[in-house]
Amino acid sequence: MSEPSREPESNFSTDPQGIRDAVLALLDAGTLPPIVQAGHPALRQPAVEFDGQLSGPELERFIDLMRTVMHEAPGVGLAAPQLGIPLQVAVLEDLYPLDPEVAAARNRQPLEFFAVLNPMYRAVGTETAAFYEGCLSLNGLQAVVIRPAKVELDFRTPDGRAMQRTFEGWQARIVQHETDHLAGTLYIDKAELRSLSTNSEYAARWAEPGIGKAREGLGFLPGP
Repeated sequence: MSEPSREPESNFSTDPQGIRDAVLALLDAGTLPPIVQAGHPALRQPAVEFDGQLSGPELERFIDLMRTVMHEAPGVGLAAPQLGIPLQVAVLEDLYPLDPEVAAARNRQPLEFFAVLNPMYRAVGTETAAFYEGCLSLNGLQAVVIRPAKVELDFRTPDGRAMQRTFEGWQARIVQHETDHLAGTLYIDKAELRSLSTNSEYAARWAEPGIGKAREGLGFLPGP
């Protein structure tokens, strides 16, 4: 076991002015902000609802910044707490090319870019799906998470409209993962921990459209 390192305490504010100041500091920095990693308090506390803490132009710039950071990572979603901002804002997009066999096994369809404010999801039906997933805030790790295969999402758009959309397959997984971030939940909280793998071990041993090899080799989700 390694000795814990000592770093300066990280502080962040949840009051409206503090949030606005933190966002403006990111926007004015001139460089892309780092994605905070597990252990940062912003990832473990419920984010506050968006309620006008930013003006329309400020929110638009912040969403553009989040999208750029997501693309640079690269990833298919990013929540504001991953930039250390405890605000219920997230961006989602999945347009990466994918092997047809993998796409079919995971029911992974292209997801056009959109941003959500104050999202909430609920399962539609009882069907679930189990696949590996990772997180930009837990660099280098993946684990299997069982999630509802279909969800209904209520959210507000950046221009304030109330929306409701239904997602299934991999799109539903992305929606749940990013919305969970805004509740202070990381995918590892819901994962089959025996499936936990580094990216390199996953690539060398378990990379396939499904999870059959990993399930047998690592001994998780045993059958009846």
